Amino acid sequence: MRRAAALVLLGLVAVLLFAGVIAPHSYSEQFRDFPEARASRQFPLGTDALGRDRFSRLLYGGRMSLVCAPAAALASTLLALGLGLAGGFGPHRLGRAITAAADLCLSLPWLFALLAARAALPLNAPPGITVVVTFALLGVLGWAGPCRIFVAAVRRHRVSDFALLAHAAGMPRWRIAAVQILPNLLPVAIAQFLVTAPAYLLAEANLGLLGLGVPEPMPSLGGMLRELENVSGIASHPAGLAPALLLALIVICFQLLVSADKYPV
Repeated sequence: MRRAAALVLLGLVAVLLFAGVIAPHSYSEQFRDFPEARASRQFPLGTDALGRDRFSRLLYGGRMSLVCAPAAALASTLLALGLGLAGGFGPHRLGRAITAAADLCLSLPWLFALLAARAALPLNAPPGITVVVTFALLGVLGWAGPCRIFVAAVRRHRVSDFALLAHAAGMPRWRIAAVQILPNLLPVAIAQFLVTAPAYLLAEANLGLLGLGVPEPMPSLGGMLRELENVSGIASHPAGLAPALLLALIVICFQLLVSADKYPV
């Protein structure tokens, strides 16, 4: 299951990264003579209300979401890893302060904080800046949960035999943390990354459904899901479900990468 999920995910990444080559049209090109067109050879998934090719927008939007969400997940994982090393291997007061900050961050409704911060951006902000700010906020606000896990793992490894032997041999703390502790945290960091990346994909989708995601004309999976608000139009244009199916497939692949080792087949 893990290999199959990895192959599917790598295939999606390869296809979406070459969206500029595969897409038959630009994501912003409007065919005003073909609004809400059905699927055809010219438009494999039909067109939206503005006459834009849904297939091209799906490729570009999937590429944006599949690149930015893992990048934000990587940033939050590295931030949590650094703070976890400092909190678990540093002075006791520093560890208590980092743990208290993580508890405070977890107790806050970070989704509402994200909505407020995103809504504070000016409406005429360039789409590129909006994308960077949105996923940067996701990366900054998502450090608390992984950080608590890293702090607990560091404290457990700190009293292990290999760490005590290194300390008895006169190795400084920073070297013990970098050479002895950090390699043992990499499997935990990879697992946290695989859990966080689909969560950020879903968070971007929620923002897009609320109209606070990536602004037009730049596409994203969340922005394209807004078309599903018109339930009556799904029956006449079932190809509009493609963004939801693509998002579900990506999230399932990430979850299988995490759970395949725990529940082998």
